Amino acid sequence: MKWLRRPSWFALLLTVASALLFIRLGVWQLHRADEKEAILRRYATAETAAPRDFAAVALNPPVNAFARVEVHGEYVADRLYLLDNPKHDQRGGVEVYAPFRPQHGDRLLLVDLGFLPGNGTGQPPQLPPLPTGAHDLHGLYVPAPGVGFEMGGNALSQQTQWPKTTVYLDLRQVAADLGTALYPQVLSLDAEPSSIYVREHTIDFSAMPPARHRAYAFQWFTFAVAVVVILLVLHRRRPSRSDTP
Repeated sequence: MKWLRRPSWFALLLTVASALLFIRLGVWQLHRADEKEAILRRYATAETAAPRDFAAVALNPPVNAFARVEVHGEYVADRLYLLDNPKHDQRGGVEVYAPFRPQHGDRLLLVDLGFLPGNGTGQPPQLPPLPTGAHDLHGLYVPAPGVGFEMGGNALSQQTQWPKTTVYLDLRQVAADLGTALYPQVLSLDAEPSSIYVREHTIDFSAMPPARHRAYAFQWFTFAVAVVVILLVLHRRRPSRSDTP
């Protein structure tokens, strides 16, 4: 190629290494998009599945699926936890959790009652009383929301009145606060028209949905092409004076 000067080994290795790195990052972003779409499909499949007995999956929930379960028992009175301002509602509000004692269970199950929108006062919304007595619950047995970045230590242990408010939900801290063991996941209740709670079986990927992963993948692949183009441009042979008329 007469139009191209021979690049140095350093420039060539740097270009190859950079291009391979960018391609690797792009492929990783595509894999993340596929993983999240698979999770959303499993959620959609679980919503229409027949409920299973909770005891069958209580301590060993399926790894690559979400179980829809039914469980019989009763709520622990006056022990509510408020997850402050969940991401799926921009008006503010709380996701309400309550401990539930399954029949024949050896520990408590934390139940996601649903979301209550804020009332504009900065104070928690008025909570309806928990149902009393034994009854059946139906919903998805899912992992608890991530704890995120913890600041200020354990907020639950510093509160003496109920309900208790937190900006992240750590099952270990909730178990310590209740003084008893908890099942490893939470029960997200099915929607009920008569309930004041907003119940949606979704995973919050609003910060990084699959489409955004694919956009980042395209960006990394563009960078890989760019470094090759830069190498070619910098080593393009300029015409000598003898070549000009």
